Amino acid sequence: MLKPWLIAASCIALLTAIPAPRAAEPLRLVLATATPGGGFPAYGAALAAALREVDPDLTLELRASKGSTENLALLRDGKVDLGLVQGEYAYEALEGQGAPAVTVVAPVYAAPGLFVVPAGSPVTRIDDLRGQNVALGTKSSGLTAMGRTVLRGSGIDPENDIRPILLEHAGDGPALVHDGRAAALFGGGTGWPGFRSMAEAPGGARFLGPAAAAIPAILAASPSLRRITVAPGTFPGQNAAIETVGSWSFVLGRPGLDPAAVTRLVAAIDKAKPALARLLPHERPSDPHDLKEAVPAAWLHPATAAFLRGE
Repeated sequence: MLKPWLIAASCIALLTAIPAPRAAEPLRLVLATATPGGGFPAYGAALAAALREVDPDLTLELRASKGSTENLALLRDGKVDLGLVQGEYAYEALEGQGAPAVTVVAPVYAAPGLFVVPAGSPVTRIDDLRGQNVALGTKSSGLTAMGRTVLRGSGIDPENDIRPILLEHAGDGPALVHDGRAAALFGGGTGWPGFRSMAEAPGGARFLGPAAAAIPAILAASPSLRRITVAPGTFPGQNAAIETVGSWSFVLGRPGLDPAAVTRLVAAIDKAKPALARLLPHERPSDPHDLKEAVPAAWLHPATAAFLRGE
């Protein structure tokens, strides 16, 4: 019969032989966003905060940029790990690229494209913008590209039929409309800061989508665009649904991005959906599973594809 002291010693030896649970290894990823005042910086800040709640050792370092086109260049040059890229630019970049390739890591959200004007404006349809100053967005923004596509599909030449204004910073647009320097502002996303600023200003705002007859031509011009319905009540004073087009924006990864890092990031984004919904109450939370419908599987980072397959 074993002595009590020998049993106790054996138990202690067994306990000390079992390794203690290891804390998660710190992971730091650099995410390129866009100019201040736009949707990408707001999303990046919310995503970084939401990820800290579910994985405190995962850090997103946010880097301001000129937007989608610069983010693609930064990714290809390996200067950032991740970049936010609007759908039209993403589709153009991802289609037919050779190796080494940027890849889709996660979705951002589907952004309906709309023009916004003061509620008292005489502009009631997109065709009324002919000959007017229109703030289309920043030079490198994917939303600016979407705005041009919407105008062309509506029979309006964005370079000659309107007077386009390109912004230094995405947040400059509402002030131009409020003081009369622009008749309208184009943007995308139900939580886009420029839309919220216009809608919540004294007097309110009205939002304009393309005419129903123009939507097929707009969709045919860009494979990244989808029909989107903006439900009544999405914006203050909006009593009717708005039919428009829009696209997904994506978190893209640089060529050669570590699969283990992507696996951890995508799992954290999936887990952080409730936190993102709280931090971005006007946008649908990013859900990695939306990628199944948003992009061809061949464009996905291999670790993202494995996550979606449940591996």
